[in-house]
Amino acid sequence: MSNTHITLKVSGMTCMGCVGSVQRLLGQLPGVQTVVADLASGRVDIDYDNALTPVEALKQSIVAGGYQVVE
Repeated sequence: MSNTHITLKVSGMTCMGCVGSVQRLLGQLPGVQTVVADLASGRVDIDYDNALTPVEALKQSIVAGGYQVVE
């Protein structure tokens, strides 16, 4: 198991419902252990196994949910 921590900046989260949605989207991916999204800063902290889910898959999941990843 290869534990990795990443912080992504996500735009489009406007309420706590959006925060919950982003956390659910990411939480269902294989190897994702924890997801903490912060509405005020737009930051999403993710602990995951990058051998099971590459960072690109995390970003694609966020975009598929209707949000944007700010590079």
